[in-house]
Amino acid sequence: MIELIGRTKKATVEGESGLSILDLALKHDVDWGFSCTRGTCARCRCLVTEGMEYLEEVTDAEWNRLEEEELNEGYRLACQAVIKSGAGNVNVANKTYF
Repeated sequence: MIELIGRTKKATVEGESGLSILDLALKHDVDWGFSCTRGTCARCRCLVTEGMEYLEEVTDAEWNRLEEEELNEGYRLACQAVIKSGAGNVNVANKTYF
């Protein structure tokens, strides 16, 4: 299960392999801040508090937009953080800069 915590709404949804955190938030009407969907604006920044191992590796776009300290603390870009096949529980909250 994926727990999505948006700005004012939250939802617990089934993880779908190949979809990003942002894809799931939009599909389930969770109010997630975003702009570009391709990893250049960083508005979809989120904090993964559980289940980082169930997400695909950090992308080049994330390395370009987030500081290493942020990545080490569990921050990802929701548009780039893709659910792996056979994923377990993931908890993630929208933590935009804006």
